[in-house]
Amino acid sequence: MPALNKLYEQYKDQVSFLVVYITEAHPSDVWQMQSNVKDHVVFASPRTEDERATVAGTCVRKLGIEIPAVLDEFGNSTEGAYTAWPDRLYLIDGNGKVAYKSRPGPFGFKPDELKRALGNVVPQRSAPEVPSSSGSSAMLSRRNPTQIVYPN
Repeated sequence: MPALNKLYEQYKDQVSFLVVYITEAHPSDVWQMQSNVKDHVVFASPRTEDERATVAGTCVRKLGIEIPAVLDEFGNSTEGAYTAWPDRLYLIDGNGKVAYKSRPGPFGFKPDELKRALGNVVPQRSAPEVPSSSGSSAMLSRRNPTQIVYPN
């Protein structure tokens, strides 16, 4: 997660980042991995929304995730729509189109590829624009950080 946290710090003012907690990849009651035991990340499949929230919160803390995190609902609609299991990185551009989709994790989880995609989608920052004599200036929209808005 350090590489993703670094991208978040670098681009958070230009791009909205979000971690979506989906179905637990290796629950102890289904398919426990030895690496989870070694890292003390052992959870049974959550049976309620509260259990899922507790597991997700623990994962966020143990993995050192600094990116805002949310829960997929129990029907796993986000996981299904984005073929996200066990984990995957996506970049959605300002037009709502997929600009980057990683291969499935953990082997397809390559933050350097996401960084290159971000470089292609996010405009390079330049020196701040100096307001003209008419008093208007350009600013980045909070709703769509890649769109320049000219206030009235």
